Amino acid sequence: MLSIAVCDDEVIECCNMAKRIETVMDEMKISCIIRQFRSGGELLQALESFDIVFLDIIMRDLDGMKTAQILRERASDKILIFVSSSREYVFEAYDVEAFQYLLKPVEDRKLKSVLQKAVLKTESRSQEFIIVSRERQKKKLFLDDIYYFEIKGRIVDVHGLEGIFAYYEQIGELENKLRDKGFFRCHKSYLINLKYVDGYNRQEVILENGKKIMIAKRRYDGFCQEVLKVMRENGGIL
Repeated sequence: MLSIAVCDDEVIECCNMAKRIETVMDEMKISCIIRQFRSGGELLQALESFDIVFLDIIMRDLDGMKTAQILRERASDKILIFVSSSREYVFEAYDVEAFQYLLKPVEDRKLKSVLQKAVLKTESRSQEFIIVSRERQKKKLFLDDIYYFEIKGRIVDVHGLEGIFAYYEQIGELENKLRDKGFFRCHKSYLINLKYVDGYNRQEVILENGKKIMIAKRRYDGFCQEVLKVMRENGGIL
């Protein structure tokens, strides 16, 4: 069962959004619990861990953007959806990895589309993995936890949330395993997880952990196509 939070300091707006979300989820036949909050502080004090959070931005005391920053520090996997009457904060939404930015009044069709994508993301999150071998032992590596693979001859360094893990594998075999899994070989020595791309130019990719990785000239156009595709699939504002 999914847990959803709606945070808006306007009581009527908050109630209406919660009811509309409930209606859409019923139509999708997905069980959920929806809780309403009248302030960012109230949301932050809640004991529950929410899968999806709808946040108004312009609120008294603690605004939605500051609330989102604190939520993101506590848990990186929450799906944050901003709801605002202003476009002013669209670019700031990138800083907290917002899943979507909805403008009030939110159309029913748009709300349903965003909820469908958000539900799919919660279902697929941290599910896919590969099994690698080192010193006669097998290890499971979840793809969502990997920033990039660095290839040094036949040694592969896996750079992820838990640090670096090294094992033996040929780059061609690894690339085939990761085909259509959101990874891209931007250079002969690097396979990067496109979900962690924070910025790029013709020479390099900047990942969310600050790492800069070279892009081969002949791979740049293909990289641009793939990273934009991943952004769209994950609700990016393009």
